[in-house]
Amino acid sequence: MINRLVENIRKKKAPIVVGLDPMLSYVPEFILDRAVKEHGETLEAAGAAVWEYNKGIVDAVCDEIPAVKPQIAMYEQFGLPGMQAFQKTVDYCREKGLIVIGDVKRGDIGSTSAAYANGHLGSVQVGGTKCYAFNEDFITVNPYLGSDGVSPFVDVCREEKKGIFVLVKTSNPSSGEFQDQKVDGRPLYEIVGEHVARWGADCMGDSYSYVGAVVGATYPEMGRILRKIMPKTYILVPGYGAQGGTAADLKPYFNEDGLGAIVNSSRGIICAYKQDKYAGFGESGYAEAARQAVLDMKEDINRIF
Repeated sequence: MINRLVENIRKKKAPIVVGLDPMLSYVPEFILDRAVKEHGETLEAAGAAVWEYNKGIVDAVCDEIPAVKPQIAMYEQFGLPGMQAFQKTVDYCREKGLIVIGDVKRGDIGSTSAAYANGHLGSVQVGGTKCYAFNEDFITVNPYLGSDGVSPFVDVCREEKKGIFVLVKTSNPSSGEFQDQKVDGRPLYEIVGEHVARWGADCMGDSYSYVGAVVGATYPEMGRILRKIMPKTYILVPGYGAQGGTAADLKPYFNEDGLGAIVNSSRGIICAYKQDKYAGFGESGYAEAARQAVLDMKEDINRIF
């Protein structure tokens, strides 16, 4: 799957991933009103509205981007109808040829991690049939419990030729409370980065590992260090745009081949119609506004190469 991701990035000249992180406040009123009219003021209405919203955005941008990243919590908040919207979104994006990165941030003791890995990347055996559940292409993984919490994910990646992105240095303001703490004189995120490189060394695609890393755009100097520690690791970079990361901050995350990183934008794209810059599209043109935001992001990022 890492080979497909690299191929999609090259083909579309777009090292970007659109975060499908819907809140009801993001959904245009005409979509929500239609869902409420059909389902009442219920979780079913929320799930239906989120699905229609996502589909409109995906249809508008799928030819310009290599991947999407649905954040599962934004769907879980709506219970089972929300999870049905998540599954429909994953399936639809895969039908459109997009790589799906499930932003699920799973990680636990070994047996639990194995169940998470099977549910999101692998399969379960039901009688004589192998059944796939969510079936994303990549997921995000929290390494806080150590190697025995990550190894089950790596095993499934190897079996299924899929991938993970391990949290190394996240973009949120308080990430340093733990991630920057010194261990034998070195910040913890560097030590995690070394583990990521080792986990991925025997789980390689053509040029990059199935085991990627998450490193926030808001910390470019740390990104520069981690790029050297993890030369064969694809880096998922959140924090561009709404969280303050700029295109100038992104160059350290890429290798000299112009590859090695994929940059996420969520609100900056899916809520583009709410920004002054794209206000002319109006609510009814929310998907077209998202497409224009993607084109602008591509232009912005490609200037650094």
